Formats: sequence, structure tokens, C-alpha cells
Amino acid sequence: MARKTFKFRLYPNRQQRERLSATLDVCRELYNAGLRERIEAWKCRTPVRVFDQINQLPDIKAIRPDVAAVFSQVLQDTLRRLDKTYQAFFGRVQRGQKAGFPRFKGCNRYDSFTYPQSGFALGAKLQLSKIGNIKIKQHRDIEGQIKTLTVRREAGCWYACFSVEYQPTRLPHNSYSIGIDVGLEAFATLSNGKRIENHRYYKAAQAKLRRAQRKVARRQNKKSQRRGKAILLLQKVHRHVANQRKDFQHKWSYRLVQNFGMIAVEDLNIKGLSAGILAKAVHDVGWSSFLNMLAYKAENAGRQVVKVDPKNTSQECPNCHALEKKSLMERVHRCLCGLTIGRDHAAALVILGRGLRLQAQTARHFATVA
Repeated sequence: MARKTFKFRLYPNRQQRERLSATLDVCRELYNAGLRERIEAWKCRTPVRVFDQINQLPDIKAIRPDVAAVFSQVLQDTLRRLDKTYQAFFGRVQRGQKAGFPRFKGCNRYDSFTYPQSGFALGAKLQLSKIGNIKIKQHRDIEGQIKTLTVRREAGCWYACFSVEYQPTRLPHNSYSIGIDVGLEAFATLSNGKRIENHRYYKAAQAKLRRAQRKVARRQNKKSQRRGKAILLLQKVHRHVANQRKDFQHKWSYRLVQNFGMIAVEDLNIKGLSAGILAKAVHDVGWSSFLNMLAYKAENAGRQVVKVDPKNTSQECPNCHALEKKSLMERVHRCLCGLTIGRDHAAALVILGRGLRLQAQTARHFATVA
């Protein structure tokens, strides 16, 4: 069984928006109070478990009508979310990583709450316990069994995210293979010569972003409604860019998985590449999210994504495998063996060759073990 999330837009009326916002405020206050209790307990060397905090909820609801107005399992899930954050912190400490102690959540840093088991029903409208029946735009059918529902606020809009458990549908066997060379000039170049253009969504939206950021900067009173509206406008521009990029990546990852049985890609250190002079361009092109989409879609469809060593993929000749050093300005691969093709096309062919060799080695290894 696999997990998938279906995200649908909600259209609450004014009263429902107020209840949704009130639920977020209560959950945020509970999260911060739980974190404060854990900090104080640690100072006194008296550890507090998540179940100890959950058992306090009935007493809190007896004296707080606003807390009692929130579905019980939503409150419990808030404390479990805090416990997961705490356990992840200690896990990072034990592994010697940068720890990052759990933070208190401000009003703009807590934007979701979850119904973990019950309290919701999906029909013509979405029924939420203690909130009401909310209009929902269900643009596609939900496949699988719904496990949880997370209600999320993004840039002033509300969304329902259904986490489902389903049985992936395996695609028929496909013997075609493809190599992918991701880049900045073109989003990707395939080993069959096809070039996927880089739309540079962030760069195209920079004029709008500059105007929106200036509007926020002019509103110097951080508690004013005008500053809040300016921030909301800025968030909407960023959300539009993110949605454009995500839509583009979903479509191309779907096409590649549908048409090819083996997909070879470079095992890039994207985090390192995004820390240099090309950071803005690397973040704009979104290699990491695209490769993640490609990987999970291929796994669910029974396809194979092979990650190969990225060293010298743009310097090696796909025909004779000789290394021919080229600067970034050279966009054509010319080799002494007589091969003359585009630099990115040559790199994609090299990636495909390495992927096929690695796939053959893995198949021989498993055959030997069996």
C-alpha cells in the first residue's frame, strides 16, 4: 500500500472562516502551551509525555469554552504534532546534526490542523465537526481509503488535504530507456534530443514581486490591517509562482513515467549547487522537487529511476568516452571521433549510458545472490 494526498480548494462563508481561524488560534495556543510545559518540565527534570498532556484536555475544556468548541481529536493531534517535533529534535541531537530547538508559533506560523480519524465527512460539501458544511471544489475523484484530513490556510485561501492509502496501479512493461540532463538554459535535455524549455517562473514574476514587497515595506506598522493586506498580496504572488512550477513539473514527470521504463538522472548535490552564485536560478528551476516527483511516480508505476555519478557528464564523449574539457560558454560538443552534437544532448546520452550499465550491474548482482 502507498500513501497519496489529494488537495481541494474550500470556499467557506464568513462564519465558517471565523470558525476555521478560531480553530487555528486555539491549536496554536495549545501547541505553545504544551511546548512551554515541556520546557519547564525539562528544567525541573520531570519529563512530560504526550499522553500526560492529552489527559489534561478535559479539564482545560471545562474552563475554556473556546477550547471546548474545537473537535477533541484535532486538539489531541496538535499535542501529537508537538511530540513529533520534540522527538525529531532529540533525534537530530543524537545524530550530531544541527538541532534546531522547537519554536513557539506566531499567528502567521501556524496554518493547519488535522482530523486524524473522524470528525469529517465528504459528500456534496465537506462536513467538519464543530465548524459546519463547507463548499468544496472536488476536481477529481479520490482513489483509496481516506486516513486523515488536514485543513490548511495558504495566502488567505483554505484547502482540504486528504491523505489516503491506496494500491498503486502498475503500468505495463516498457523496455524504452531515457537519460535526462537537467540544466539552467533548458529545464532538461533528453537523450532522444528533445529539449524541455525552462520557463523561469520566478524571474517572470519579479516585477510583481518587487511591487508587492515595496508595498509591504511602506507599511511600517506591523500590526496594521493595511500591512496585513500587503503581506497577503505578496503571499499570493509567491503562491502563483509555486503553483505554476508545480503544475509544470507534475505534467512532465507524468509524461516521462508513462513513456519510459528506465529513467537515468544525475545524483546531484542540489543543496550545494543552490548555495553558490547561481542560487536564485537553481531555486527557480526546481530540480529537487522535480526529481522527487519523478522518483515516487516511477516507484508507484513500477518504473525504474537510476541515479548515476554526475562527474564529467558534460565533458565525456558519449561515442568514444574520451574526456574533452569544455567551459560553460561552449554549448556544442565536438570530439576527435567526429561526433558533433549539442552539449546538453551529449550529457544526456552519457547519463543514459551510465544508467544502462548500472542497471545491468544491479541485475547481475541480484541474479548472483538468487
